[in-house]
Amino acid sequence: MKNSQAFQHFLSLLLAFVFAIDSAALAGGTGGGREADIVVYGDAAVGVSAAIQAARMNKSVILISQYGHLGGMTSSGLGWTDLGSSAILGGISREFYHEVYLHYARADSWDRQKKEEFRKNGQGGIPTFDRETQLASVFEPKVAEMIFDRMIRAAGVKVVEGRLDLKSGAIMKARRISAIRLEGGKEIRGKMFIDASYEGDLMAAAGVRYLVGREKNARFQESSNAITMPVHGNNLVNGIDPYLKQGDPSSGLLPGVNGFDEEDVGKGDHRLQAFCYRMCLTNDPENRVEIKKPANYDEADYEILFRAIETGKKKGGFFKYSPVPNLKTDSNNTGGISTDFIGGNYSDLPPDHPNYWDWTTLSHQQREEVAAKHRDWQLGLIWTLQHHKRVPEPIRKRHLAWGLAKDEFVGNDHWPYNIYVREGRRMLSDFVMTEHQCRQNPDYPPIKDSVGMGAYTMDSHNVQRVVFKGQLKNEGDIQKPLGGRPYPISYRAIVPREGECENLLVPWCLSASHIAFGSIRMEPVGMVLGQSAGTAAAHAIDDEVSVQKVDYAKLRKRLLEDGQALYQKESGQ
Repeated sequence: MKNSQAFQHFLSLLLAFVFAIDSAALAGGTGGGREADIVVYGDAAVGVSAAIQAARMNKSVILISQYGHLGGMTSSGLGWTDLGSSAILGGISREFYHEVYLHYARADSWDRQKKEEFRKNGQGGIPTFDRETQLASVFEPKVAEMIFDRMIRAAGVKVVEGRLDLKSGAIMKARRISAIRLEGGKEIRGKMFIDASYEGDLMAAAGVRYLVGREKNARFQESSNAITMPVHGNNLVNGIDPYLKQGDPSSGLLPGVNGFDEEDVGKGDHRLQAFCYRMCLTNDPENRVEIKKPANYDEADYEILFRAIETGKKKGGFFKYSPVPNLKTDSNNTGGISTDFIGGNYSDLPPDHPNYWDWTTLSHQQREEVAAKHRDWQLGLIWTLQHHKRVPEPIRKRHLAWGLAKDEFVGNDHWPYNIYVREGRRMLSDFVMTEHQCRQNPDYPPIKDSVGMGAYTMDSHNVQRVVFKGQLKNEGDIQKPLGGRPYPISYRAIVPREGECENLLVPWCLSASHIAFGSIRMEPVGMVLGQSAGTAAAHAIDDEVSVQKVDYAKLRKRLLEDGQALYQKESGQ
């Protein structure tokens, strides 16, 4: 009996020791390497989906989490889903939105309002809780993260916290990644790799060619891609003076304002569409955290806001109040002056200038600093609308009841974990998705190797502020609806071109033009493409081929078996 107790005690100590070592590794410790069949870099929904699928195909999987919170934008405030059509959902993406539906079907999930009082339709008129499909299109951030955590645990995916070493992150042997290196030196080895980051950092480290910014329209014979006339939506009211001293061009332009030459329309540039945080706000007094003036607040940063109000913007929103359950919002940009920090994600120096930067060129630390500026801009915007004397009292009263949700993003001052990186790098592969594929232009060959579908509007937020005909305007906004008609996305668009990296799939920063990416970049589509990438990675291992040589007929068969939606049903494919 004593020997048995001693053995049990020894065994418990051994297991505790092993668990401690494994826990240190999962927390991103620097000691010892790790290895898996498939390594997924990026903890956004696209990465979670890829990791789950790879694990379900009996592959060992490591998911590298840069933020320590799973779900990316889906769990960082984007709860008012940009879907376009529920017909694109299948497999893991459908599982996720079904799990959301089941969560809110329980009475105890509604602790701050009654379900029957909640809005019936979400983005694009899609039901918020659809009894027929049993899918939900709206949710609280904490609920999304909870579901992702549960799905990852059930799949048996190992999660390692860490960020790619941006200087030497891909360890290459010939045309294959043998391992990736994280900050601090930790190396993760694998047979196949999936870049699920919003920036395309692993893709770039592996030497895969890519684009940043807007192509000229002529490159892919498009009409909606390049520099545009500053007359489109989400624009400023007419009559705003662009000069430091109103009426005096010699005083110089307001900060962040560029000149504009109509001759440039249709040309490409380096600029990125604006980023923001999707804020989770509430007017529930019991759950509301007051928004205070940022420590570095400068009222000069809001001069355009003041002038917009003084010029005539008295009504209408300065950000959205799209409702999610329990008296909360998904608050996104709307109108000409809002949560988008236009021009805050790049410098306006020429790209060949030694001091040029954009979000994709920055270190992780520099990105944190830029993200902090976006955060302070948005907090300062709300504080200004609530308290500043240059804001009329009716506007102040309208905003005063709103604050951050106390029960969201706990441990991060109730602020979202992820900034909305609407666009980073885009791979340049043998096949490029363009507006012609999104519109299913009959003059272009149909896609026959679909790995998922998109359906949302071709959507670019504004890119810059300019002087146009003597007044201040925004430039870059494009909203080209597709009528909710799903279009297929090619497998060739998620793999590098032939002759480049042979064991990397890129389901998010895929091969697409700026404006086509503006439709594809929606979170549900990312989940769909993530699952397809996980499937392809497993097939490449099993068949001992490069990702470029994966048998599409075999891939398609498995995708359909797993419930993926690849084509419109009426297409007969």
